[in-house]
Amino acid sequence: MLSLFENTSADVTVHILHDNTLTQDNRDKFIYLAGQYNQRVKFYNVEDLCANELAEFKRLIPDLRNSWVTVGGFFKFLILKVVPTETEKIIYLDSDIVVNLDIKELWQIRLGEYPLAAVPEALNGVDPYRTFPIVIEGRVKPEDYFNSGVMLLNLNIFRREELTLLKGMKFVAANPQYHFFDQDVLNYCFSTAALKLPIKFNLLVRDLRARPGVRVERKIYHYAAASIRLERDDIFNRLWLSYFMKTPWFDEEAIGRLYAGFRQVHVGLKQSLVNLSAILSGRTRAFFAAPKDLDGLRQFFSIRDDEKIIPADGQDAFQKLLDTMRKARGKRVFFIMVPYFPVQILTEAGFLPGKDFVNGLEFLFDVQGGSLNSYELIKAM
Repeated sequence: MLSLFENTSADVTVHILHDNTLTQDNRDKFIYLAGQYNQRVKFYNVEDLCANELAEFKRLIPDLRNSWVTVGGFFKFLILKVVPTETEKIIYLDSDIVVNLDIKELWQIRLGEYPLAAVPEALNGVDPYRTFPIVIEGRVKPEDYFNSGVMLLNLNIFRREELTLLKGMKFVAANPQYHFFDQDVLNYCFSTAALKLPIKFNLLVRDLRARPGVRVERKIYHYAAASIRLERDDIFNRLWLSYFMKTPWFDEEAIGRLYAGFRQVHVGLKQSLVNLSAILSGRTRAFFAAPKDLDGLRQFFSIRDDEKIIPADGQDAFQKLLDTMRKARGKRVFFIMVPYFPVQILTEAGFLPGKDFVNGLEFLFDVQGGSLNSYELIKAM
C-alpha cells in the first residue's frame, strides 16, 4: 500500500479483503497509512460477508488444509461479491508486492473485451512446462500460463463468468496435482482469453536475483516464495525495507519482535541439536539432496560410506525417497536438504518429522551453503 501511494498522484481506493484475523490495531494502521497520503481504504470481512462461499471453497478443495496456500488465496474470487456493483475495473495485487512505479500506468491499459490482463510466467524466465502440472499435462499452453499476483480485472465481464469460475474450481478440485490452486483455476478458465501484460508489471524477485547486473527500476516487484530477506547487500531487500520503514508497522514493537525472533531461531537450533542426538541413537543417517550439493554435504556432515544418499533429481526422485524410507523405517534418519521441500508428501505416507526425518538445512552454516531463514524474522516484524 505504501509503495503504491508513494509513487502516484492519482486518487486511489484500496479494497482490503480480510477475515477475522485482522486486528483492530492493524485496521487502524491501514486507515492511518491511507490518511497520510489522502487516499481511501475500505474493508470487507469476507468471513462474515461471504461465509457460504468460503465454506464451498473449503468443501470443493479439501487439500487446502494441508497446503502452503490457504483459503485466503481464493479471496480474489470474492471481489465480485463485495465491491460496489458500479465498479467496472479493478487492479488485484497480492500482499507480497512492491509497486515501484505509478499505478496509473497499469490502470490506463484498455481491456476492451478481455476479462483480465496479467503477466505470463514465461516472461520471468520460468519454464511453465517444468513447473506447473496443468501445463505439463497440456491443459494450458506454456506461453499462456500467467501469474495471478498482479491482475487488471474487467468486472463487467467477470460478473458474467461466475459459472465459469465455479467450473474451474471443480476441475482443479478433481485434479489435486494442480497445486497452484487459485492461479490454476484462473488459468484453466481464462489463459487463452487474457491480455498479456509487459513484464514490468510483475517481476518475480526470486528469479531476478540470479541475473547479473540487475538493478531496481520503475516496475512492480513480486516477492513470491519467501523472497524477502534481511541481508542489506541485496538491492531488493533494501527496496522492500525502504518502504516498510515508512509504514506504521515499523516501530519499537517491530524491533522487539525482531529480537524475539532471533532468540527463537537460536533456541530452536539448540533444541534441534538435542533432539537430533536422541533420535539418532542406534540409527544411521540418510540424505536427500541435489547432486550439485553433495560434495559440500559430504564434507560438512562427514558422511560415511554406509550412509545413504538419494539424489534429488528427476521426476521420480520423490518416489525413490519414499521407497527408501519405507525399507529403512526405524533404521535410518533422513536429512532433507532441499529448500521448500513439500513435507506433506512424507507425512501423508506416515512418516513423522523429528523422528523419521529432519530438515537438514537447519544445521548448515552460511559458509556451508546454508542461510538464516530471515523470512520468518520479516514476518515477526
